[in-house]
Amino acid sequence: MSIGTVKLKNAVFYAHHGVMEEEHRIGGRFEVDVEMELDFERAASGDSLSDTVDYNLVYKIIHDTVTTNRFYLIERLAFLIANQILSTIPIVDSAVVTVRKPNPPVGGPCDCAEVVFRGRRAS
Repeated sequence: MSIGTVKLKNAVFYAHHGVMEEEHRIGGRFEVDVEMELDFERAASGDSLSDTVDYNLVYKIIHDTVTTNRFYLIERLAFLIANQILSTIPIVDSAVVTVRKPNPPVGGPCDCAEVVFRGRRAS
């Protein structure tokens, strides 16, 4: 077995998540990173997309989860993205999803709020 990692970094979306009413009404920028662990052996030896992760499918999962929902917590967003990837793409053994919310409303300067969720396929 040849374990490897596939990453999508800084997928950016405009969405309506947050605890404050204004965040749901006005919306804001959200950034998502996904790191997926899988067995690379077949993909590396056969050079076929069917033996690895289709980036387009992963991006669509992220996009749909971020833009078609409204949550109070980015923790929920990260959790749902990871679980959707694990339930949709059988070759992925684990997924680490990072969701960033730039310039969160915390009463002062702050680059971002960030959560990281680590999900693993049930054995």
